Amino acid sequence: MLEELLLLAHVVGATVLFGTGAGIAFFMVMAHRTRNPVLIAHVAATVVVADTVFTATAAILQPVTGYLLARIIGWELSEGWIALSLLLYVVTGLFWLPVVWIQIRLRDLARAAVASGSRLPRAYFSLYRIWFACGFPAFSAVVGILWLMLTKPSITLF
Repeated sequence: MLEELLLLAHVVGATVLFGTGAGIAFFMVMAHRTRNPVLIAHVAATVVVADTVFTATAAILQPVTGYLLARIIGWELSEGWIALSLLLYVVTGLFWLPVVWIQIRLRDLARAAVASGSRLPRAYFSLYRIWFACGFPAFSAVVGILWLMLTKPSITLF
């Protein structure tokens, strides 16, 4: 029973990470395309909350549920597909952490533009390009993790 509950929690966590990441990216891109500081400020504020509530929570719980699940099932963390999943998880985090800070800055820059009645500053567009670029390796790594979890291929790393 515990194994099934951990598996459910782990799959739900993976789904939340994937779905929230894809949703955040979609809404941020769509808001950015309008070049409307009011809309961007609103969407970016919502994105920051969603990342805090959903992504951060799932990101903390995923390794916990994964570790406990591996222990119960009897998998070694050094098993190829698990070790590669953990490596990809670190890669995802290395791209996600700057994105969180960038989203906060994008929100603040859009709010400042709204408050002053001005257009979005150059800094906004520079940060947005970095935010956009960080999404590709992070998203690809998550897709890779999902594939590894589903297929559990025999991989020799060591």
